[in-house]
Amino acid sequence: MRKIRMGMVGGGRGAFIGAVHRIAAAIDQQIELVCGAFSSTPEKSKLSGQDFFLPEERCYANYEEMILTEKTLPEGERMDFVAIVTPNHMHFAPAKMAIENGFHVLSDKPACFNTEQAEELEAIVAQSGLLYGLTHNYTGYPLVKQAKEMIADGKLGEIRKVIVEYPQGWLATKVEDDTEQKQAAWRTDPTKSGAAGCVGDIGTHAENLAEYITGLSIKELAADITAFVDGRLLDDDANILLRFDNGAKGILHASQIAVGDENNLNIRIYGEKGGLEWRQLEPNTMIVKWLEEPMQIYRTGMGYLGEAASNASRTPAGHPEGYLEAFANTYLNFISQIREFQKGNKEIKFEYPTIADGVRGMKFIDAVVGSSKNNAAWTAL
Repeated sequence: MRKIRMGMVGGGRGAFIGAVHRIAAAIDQQIELVCGAFSSTPEKSKLSGQDFFLPEERCYANYEEMILTEKTLPEGERMDFVAIVTPNHMHFAPAKMAIENGFHVLSDKPACFNTEQAEELEAIVAQSGLLYGLTHNYTGYPLVKQAKEMIADGKLGEIRKVIVEYPQGWLATKVEDDTEQKQAAWRTDPTKSGAAGCVGDIGTHAENLAEYITGLSIKELAADITAFVDGRLLDDDANILLRFDNGAKGILHASQIAVGDENNLNIRIYGEKGGLEWRQLEPNTMIVKWLEEPMQIYRTGMGYLGEAASNASRTPAGHPEGYLEAFANTYLNFISQIREFQKGNKEIKFEYPTIADGVRGMKFIDAVVGSSKNNAAWTAL
């Protein structure tokens, strides 16, 4: 028994999501960061590695050097998997190279820059037999898992209506013009973000959450996306009608110009017998409504929750758990599966988003962009 060794691509000085990944990986004390190529600038990568107290020889100038050098190290020293925390356009190449050289991959979403890359990566992963995970981290919340279990057990009856929203307000002005706001700059740049802005950044989270909880698949959608801020090249607002494969109807709203909103991801699901509501701003509470019974309030950490929700909690009820702990659940499940792999067991025992979810997200982006260009025409997903 030992810690699983992680290498990181991206996430150096000034990066937001890299720090989130490192904290999430550290929460359960099961993972050790042993190396990285933390920036496209070699000097910055080296300095970032110093910040993390890594040996100089394990702070690489680029991901190619990292993967090829790590491969030559003794099995008891080299990294076990690569975490990719770069902007979208830099997801595919390091993931492909890592897998082709025998390393598992856990990547930030979306999986790739476009669908063609995602499908190619899916084939590479399948051929390799290695593990690929995607940090759709909102599926890691305990009450999200509880909602999924209740719907799978038929507690709400046949699902009829799904309303999922992800409003933010941080891009309500053209902050990408500020050279210090690098997070906004790449997210609004089509050469780095891809075909979509808001839809790719947070709309895919909403899509994934809706399909994950309900167990349904979006069959068709009609989308109207807009770049409200003058001069912005990618969408900052999306309004989407959904048709699910069981006949349920839905609404997906994602926006980064919703002034005053934080990361206000929320979902409401209604079936024949009842409905439920969960909001990320209050992640330890879920409201459940019944046809002929009083409304119920479910809370994280309580004994009446199902196995998946209970396993996703770390503290007794009343001690708030949030974004970082949910993110950590994705890491914990992924590296637990790596442990199974190292024992020769290829059966998937632990739940985490995979390359299939990544391909699904890219096809969602394509359908949304295509529908909007066609005057919000219904478009198959």
